[in-house]
Amino acid sequence: MLTDRFLIEFDKALRTLFAPATSLRQIPGSAEPEASFSDHERAHAGALMRINHVGEVCAQALYQGQALTCRDPQVRQTLEKAANEETEHLAWIEHRLAELGGRTSLLNPVWYLGALGIGIAAGKLGDPWSLGFLAETERQVEAHLDHHLKELPSQDNRSRAIVAQMRLDEIAHAETAMRLGARQLPAPAIKAMRLASQTMTHTAYYL
Repeated sequence: MLTDRFLIEFDKALRTLFAPATSLRQIPGSAEPEASFSDHERAHAGALMRINHVGEVCAQALYQGQALTCRDPQVRQTLEKAANEETEHLAWIEHRLAELGGRTSLLNPVWYLGALGIGIAAGKLGDPWSLGFLAETERQVEAHLDHHLKELPSQDNRSRAIVAQMRLDEIAHAETAMRLGARQLPAPAIKAMRLASQTMTHTAYYL
C-alpha cells in the first residue's frame, strides 16, 4: 500500500537524520591509538569529518529517492545494498566525530531533502540514467575523499582509516552501477553536480 510505503520511507529519513547509525563491520582504525592534536588540527579534522558525514546523509537520501522511482528490481536491490553500506559510513563518522569532540552539520535536514529530490528526479529519467547519476556521484565522492586523505592531520590514523575504507566502498558502488548499465552523464550535468558538491562542502565545514 502507498501509505505503508510512505511510512517506511519517512521512518528511514528520521533514522538517518536523528537516530544514531549502526554498523555490522568494525569501525576502521578503531585499533589505532588516539593521536595528539593541536586545537587547530582537532577542529580541522572534525570539520572534514563533518563534511564526510553530510556526504553520507546525502547519499542515503539519493539512494532512497532513486529506489522509490526505480523500475528494475535488481537495480533497486543494488541501491538498497549501497544505502546499507552508506549507513555504516554514517556510524563510523558519528563515532569519530564524538572522539574528536565535533558535531554533525546543523543543515542536515536541508541537505537530506535536497538530495532526496535529486534522487527522485534521477530515478524518473529511467534506470540507466539513474545508474549513471549514481556512478558519477561515487566518482566525485572518491575524488573528494582523496582530497581529505591529504588534508587530514598526518597523525590522525583513525580518521584516515575510516576515509580510506569509505573510498573503497564508493569505488565498488560506481563499478557496480557501470556493470548494471549506467549511462555517461552529459558534461553540463557533471559540472552542475560538482558545483553543488562544492557549495555543500564549503558550507558544511562551518555549519
